[in-house]
Amino acid sequence: MKYRHTKIIFTVGPATESEEMLRQLIQAGGNVCRLNMAHASHEWCRTIAARVRGLSEELRLPVALMMDIKGPEVRTGALEEPISLDVGDLVVIGPSQALAEEVRQDGEHVMTTNYPGLAKDVVTGGTLLVDNGMIQMEILEIERDCVHCRVNNRGVLGSRRHINLPGVTTRLPAITQKDREDAAVGMALDVDYFAMSFVRQADDVDLLRRYLSENNCDARIIAKIEDQSAIENLEEIIQAADCLMVARGDLGIEVPFEKLPIIQRRAVNLCLKMGRSVIIATHLLESMIKSPVPTRAEITDVANSVIEQADCLMLSGETTVGKHPVRCVNILDRTIRSIEESLSGEHNDCLELKTSKAKILRSAVVLAEDLGGAGIVVFTRNGYLARTLSLLRPLRSPIYAFTDQPIVYHQMSMLWGVSPLFIPLDHDSEAVITEAFSTLIKRNSAKPGDSLVVISNVLLKGEILDTVQLRQIPLEG
Repeated sequence: MKYRHTKIIFTVGPATESEEMLRQLIQAGGNVCRLNMAHASHEWCRTIAARVRGLSEELRLPVALMMDIKGPEVRTGALEEPISLDVGDLVVIGPSQALAEEVRQDGEHVMTTNYPGLAKDVVTGGTLLVDNGMIQMEILEIERDCVHCRVNNRGVLGSRRHINLPGVTTRLPAITQKDREDAAVGMALDVDYFAMSFVRQADDVDLLRRYLSENNCDARIIAKIEDQSAIENLEEIIQAADCLMVARGDLGIEVPFEKLPIIQRRAVNLCLKMGRSVIIATHLLESMIKSPVPTRAEITDVANSVIEQADCLMLSGETTVGKHPVRCVNILDRTIRSIEESLSGEHNDCLELKTSKAKILRSAVVLAEDLGGAGIVVFTRNGYLARTLSLLRPLRSPIYAFTDQPIVYHQMSMLWGVSPLFIPLDHDSEAVITEAFSTLIKRNSAKPGDSLVVISNVLLKGEILDTVQLRQIPLEG
């Protein structure tokens, strides 16, 4: 198969920040570059963004920039030395070292947290998880603004570890001051997507959208679902966002692990029905942070995400600190292509098509499928046509989306099945189609004599009409 429908997101970190490593990741098939603001400085982001944009232009390969803003995280405080915890150990957690020491009981270890309201949100008998669930604690008592806990399993506690509170809705703001400062840098860098962490309800997404709109930013919003509140409000979050990320790390801690595959499938199906892109993230090739080969279970997990028809698969630790980042992208690329080649079936007929233009696009997909997988050519200035075609999921047909808008060109890199192409779009539709055909030939995406389904508009008696045309690339000579 010459093309790959499912896209690959790679997160940049110490292992991949050099220009040469970024070049290799893009050439290996990386479509979207993720900047994780939980760990990145503003100056580092400026450097990486400039490198990615430069390489994208040099290699003539579109790469979207995604800034993942940290959101309302609850973390432990700094420690001079890690604390070894055993089953039955007692811990007191407070908003400050002084207060925790003041209420400390005999034999208790002392921890601090960045969230002063922790004691007001939790209840006695509840569960508190630290460091991605590696350390589990039972809440025994709440005293003043401190929480007394008993450790239920062995573990080593380091500094600034993430705290999960299953079933608890915290009163943290949806967007923190740090998020606003980070987003301001992202807007200055013209990032294509903002991923919003710990989205709990649609209002959270609306708040970020208003902030972007006030700053005349056209970046699209990815809502990350990471706790039970998000699952309860899933449909309204999907409706409010442009894209959904199933962030299986925190989500897998917040919900029973046996429910996670069910939640993932439901999220993907809802996105395909409601017209939103969807990303599967976390632990795809986790063993390859150290190992040169994935586990067979990881490959099966990747395959299931492709079969479910997610738009993108995302690498995190595998490409930030892993020993084999380029190999990880290569393995994802190979696996995706193999699974996509094996798939059969009809296009996505669950998508709610609310406009006549969307229904015209469906007819173009049906025609391309009937022709045995002919390529679909579309011209767009805002990305709507490409997004709708992508959501229709034509399994055998590549979608060639031409635009003259830089942000749309990059944003389309995330869309399932879409190959973004940049050419001038003028009022002479026939000249634009000719230029599009020439571009496809130069890229070896098509050859003279190939049949293509072309979605265009024509001017007829002063009225612009949307058309679906079956065109053949003229034979040379």
